[in-house]
Amino acid sequence: MKFEKIHNKGQAQLFENNYLEMLTKGHPAVIWGMYIPLLSYCMYYGITRYDLSALAVISIFIGAVLFWTLFEYFAHRYLFHWTAEQESLKRIVYIFHGNHHHYPRDKQRLFMPPVPSILLASVIFFVQYLLLGKYTFAFFPGFMIGYLLYASMHYLIHAVAPPFKFMKPLWRNHHLHHYKNEDLGFGVSNTFWDRIFGTMFDLKNEKEDKEKVKDLMFEKGK
Repeated sequence: MKFEKIHNKGQAQLFENNYLEMLTKGHPAVIWGMYIPLLSYCMYYGITRYDLSALAVISIFIGAVLFWTLFEYFAHRYLFHWTAEQESLKRIVYIFHGNHHHYPRDKQRLFMPPVPSILLASVIFFVQYLLLGKYTFAFFPGFMIGYLLYASMHYLIHAVAPPFKFMKPLWRNHHLHHYKNEDLGFGVSNTFWDRIFGTMFDLKNEKEDKEKVKDLMFEKGK
């Protein structure tokens, strides 16, 4: 997804229809507020309906959060940066992720918006249920919390400087992914899988371009 010009103001128009366009935007608080009760009930249902033990629920939940990090890496690397030939597929890639590279300051599209999110989450739940059965009621909440943490981290990386020194490599890895090389730095919530699969930037030898980083950060007060 190479663009002749990266836009630092405004946002991409994904649909001509105003209603459809509205459905492509969301706020982090809305998404968290929507999922926390749903995921909490999901775990409660698994415990009460299927008699899952608290230890089993906690173990599966943590495992699912960790599994998300691998899913995140492969989704970002192979789906969000898919080099499509057909125009229709190019448009899908642009809607899902390309618009973020084109308009990195658009804070309304860092979380998947409510309606598409619920539809996709429903599909994911039923696929997991086919594979895991009753354990889905512990795995699905962990998987979705992993997604919410990823999206929140992504938001923070574009909103503020790293709050702790040990987090700076994560921030730099993503910034470099935007302005240096889109074929590296696919981890957003972590750099573990980039290091494992050899797609981590050599941060010791990469000089930080503060002006380009500034262009990726949200404008204050907006």
